[in-house]
Amino acid sequence: MITLAVDCMGGDHGPSVTLAACRRFLDQHTDVELLLVGLPDAVAGLTHPRARVVAASEVVSMDDPVEVALRRKKDSSMRVAIQQVKDGAAQAAVSAGNTGALMAIARYLLKTIEGIDRPAIASQLPNAKGGATTVLDLGANVDCSAEHLLQFAVMGSALVSVLNNDDNPSVGLLNIGEEAIKGSEVIKKAGELLRSAAGNGDLNFFGNVEGNDIFKGTTDIVVCDGFVGNVALKASEGLATMIGQFIKTEFSRNIFTKIAALVAYPVLSAFKKRVDHRRYNGAALLGLRGLVFKSHGSADELAFGYALNRAYDAARNQLLDRVQARIAHAAPLLVPAVRPEVPAVAHTD
Repeated sequence: MITLAVDCMGGDHGPSVTLAACRRFLDQHTDVELLLVGLPDAVAGLTHPRARVVAASEVVSMDDPVEVALRRKKDSSMRVAIQQVKDGAAQAAVSAGNTGALMAIARYLLKTIEGIDRPAIASQLPNAKGGATTVLDLGANVDCSAEHLLQFAVMGSALVSVLNNDDNPSVGLLNIGEEAIKGSEVIKKAGELLRSAAGNGDLNFFGNVEGNDIFKGTTDIVVCDGFVGNVALKASEGLATMIGQFIKTEFSRNIFTKIAALVAYPVLSAFKKRVDHRRYNGAALLGLRGLVFKSHGSADELAFGYALNRAYDAARNQLLDRVQARIAHAAPLLVPAVRPEVPAVAHTD
């Protein structure tokens, strides 16, 4: 049995979405147990032989500052869910709650894997090849060093090896051009580190890629800092919304556009489904000594179900062990991103 701890109170919709998704998920998987974490009265609506309520007395709201979530709400559903992973009661935790709070609590409770300075958020974006490109970081780290980007590449390779059953996924470094001489000093140094890692057999480095390569599917993984990655994520989510609005608008204009839209509807509908961000919901917080998955805060039942599936696949395929193995292999290159200065020794006569 695989056990997942679910923060049922997190997100914009809370139990009305999370419990419905949990019920469907349990019906689809017979080898899963769920720990439903939340206010007892709020999560009592789901009864199932493979579901158990774990009580929490507090809820982290979507606008709670990290300090409040981490220091004051010590019995929140989010924290209790992650505690289940730390205690070994669950193999992974899933939450649609406040991203900053989730990252802070997860890092505080679980700690980072040796060799990793900062956890990263990794998720998939649809590409033109019919698959998906894994991008990280998607918002956890705005300012990244070259060493951080190398760490992201190693962790992302482990994740994609689980998702795609591919031991040698390709890695691209997001840049303003393909040439190695382009980009900031951080990006150029990161490119050097990634090429060294590839030479040592730690990863399969393709080279620099540009923004459109994410959606072309040029590489299996694209590495970038959290600011750029989050912009790419939001742009991808907006595309599906725009297509849906376009279909709705064209059906309501006049008889000619209605006929044209009706003819094109199967293609447009298939494309809308293909880029629907709900189908790619469930971002992994990589670099922690435990599995934690972040669902989009506005997720509906379908989207939250995909997040549960991501956590299930990661636990079933021993993602944590694979990440640790890759990091151990690449340890000589994964030097601390920030080295503390050694104070000068005062000499006295």
